[in-house]
Amino acid sequence: DVQLQAYGGGLVQAGGSLRLSCAASGFSFDDYAVGWFRQAPGKEREGVSCIDSDGRIYYADSVKGRFTISSDNAKNTVYLQINSLKPEDTAVYYCAAHWPGYYAGSYYLSGGMDYWGEGTQVTVSS
Repeated sequence: DVQLQAYGGGLVQAGGSLRLSCAASGFSFDDYAVGWFRQAPGKEREGVSCIDSDGRIYYADSVKGRFTISSDNAKNTVYLQINSLKPEDTAVYYCAAHWPGYYAGSYYLSGGMDYWGEGTQVTVSS
């Protein structure tokens, strides 16, 4: 079974950094796309970043330059490094996966994912 679990969230002051982790099992990154999403209170879920099965990386325009996605195939883990945190980054962050993993990044970032993990809360204080 495909399983995903995001962790690493917390309370951080504005300007700080966090690294979120997504522990994955039941599939290979060589076949699936994996992505990060977030949902702030009262707002729709937003695609943040994803890696496709060929290793191509995509970011939402709103996070380019501050967010970095990476993967460690040996650990079956995808990371999201978030720098220069802003209060508007406050949200529950989720990781998700989809097969096949070779679609356009926009497909995945728009929510085109089959499998979703439980989220981790990121709160940025001003």
